[in-house]
Amino acid sequence: MIGKAITRDPLLMMGTAMMVFVILIIVFGPYVVQNDPYLMNMGLRLQPPSLTYPLGTDFFGRCIFSRIVVGAKVTVGIALLVLSAALLVGVPIGLLSGYIGGRFDAFFMRVVDGLIAFPDFILAIAIAGFLGPSLNNVVIAVIVVKWISYARLVRSGVIAEKEKDYVLAARLSGSRPSKIIMRHLVPQLAPQVIILASLDLGKIILIISSLSYLGIGAQPPTPEWGAMLNDARPYFQSQPSLMIYPGLAIMFVVLSCNLIGDGFREASDIKNSDELR
Repeated sequence: MIGKAITRDPLLMMGTAMMVFVILIIVFGPYVVQNDPYLMNMGLRLQPPSLTYPLGTDFFGRCIFSRIVVGAKVTVGIALLVLSAALLVGVPIGLLSGYIGGRFDAFFMRVVDGLIAFPDFILAIAIAGFLGPSLNNVVIAVIVVKWISYARLVRSGVIAEKEKDYVLAARLSGSRPSKIIMRHLVPQLAPQVIILASLDLGKIILIISSLSYLGIGAQPPTPEWGAMLNDARPYFQSQPSLMIYPGLAIMFVVLSCNLIGDGFREASDIKNSDELR
């Protein structure tokens, strides 16, 4: 049923098509661009769009199109790395905390309460600023911020599911806790985690780009979209296209993530409503 709901949702199909386009750019873009995104030529600085430079050149004479294409691998790739790490940290902790309970769960809750007292972006700025301006430090900061939401989601789901009849029957049959978690609890919670992850990818991209825009993320000459926005600030009035192009790239990817996440959520609601009939 969920598959039919997905194919019937035009916004989800649009978001999927947009994300496939981004993935193709990430995979094949660096091999297609004809200009070196790092090569500086001051004699060609701030050139208008042309056949050689489709989006023109920046203040160092570098090809903007090449930097946007190569920057997709940096920005989206780092966001996917952060998302994967947050899942690998948050999901197991949530499973163990919800299933074991007791002191382990109490300790986990105290850690979470301390971290969620601050907004995600503010906490990421504080951690990245403390560690120093670097893309690696931004990755660490965002992982520290983002694993919490997955751990809380999974923990609450485990607490709700572990007292249901099918889990109690598995316990009475002598199944090991690890088998109960992997065979019964994980499949039940996987759709919720997937929906949250698809929505969260866009937020992670915004956080990484924002930190780079503030100067504590990717450092020059890395072609990261947020760093490109930061570098173009002095030229905003004279050459606004230097900020418009990376800004549109960020908006395109974030929009595709939101469309996919909303589509999955609606498809999951349709499936649940059909099961209740």
